[in-house]
Amino acid sequence: METAVKTIWKVDPTHSEITFKVKHLVISTVTGKFKSFDATLETENESFEGAQITFKADIDSIDTGVADRDGHLKSDDFFNAEKYPEMTFTSTEFTKTGEGTFALKGNLTIRDITKEITLDVDHGGTVVDPYGQKKAGFEISGAINRKEFGLKWNAITEAGSVVVADTVKLDLNVQVVQQ
Repeated sequence: METAVKTIWKVDPTHSEITFKVKHLVISTVTGKFKSFDATLETENESFEGAQITFKADIDSIDTGVADRDGHLKSDDFFNAEKYPEMTFTSTEFTKTGEGTFALKGNLTIRDITKEITLDVDHGGTVVDPYGQKKAGFEISGAINRKEFGLKWNAITEAGSVVVADTVKLDLNVQVVQQ
């Protein structure tokens, strides 16, 4: 039996961004990102359908633009970066949903808690750059409930508003390079 040839794609961190947004005091949004991350795609076809995807982010690289807040996010109130230094994702399905769109299903692990999540993916295209490298771009979006992953800290204002919302929006712009 003929085995399909797998094509390996690695994330290009200089042309990729892993960001998240969460409501603060219900009235504004805080945006943050992970500055250190890695991802690999294994494909058997040009369409990327059925791709196997692994991703990890270094919790210590979290950056919201405010050092005190970043320190709080790295503490046991949230990620506990010392005990759980990485957030990981492993795909279970990568299914075509339309022209250049996919549903990415997989297991996200934050702290020691793993949950299945589904993300929406837009394939921006595949090109060969001026240096002869084949690259593909993806925009990935979705949302998780942070409390399901043990990021439970919260406080209530005098008026009864929640300081940090439970829903965290994920927004990834990823460029991968064929190896």
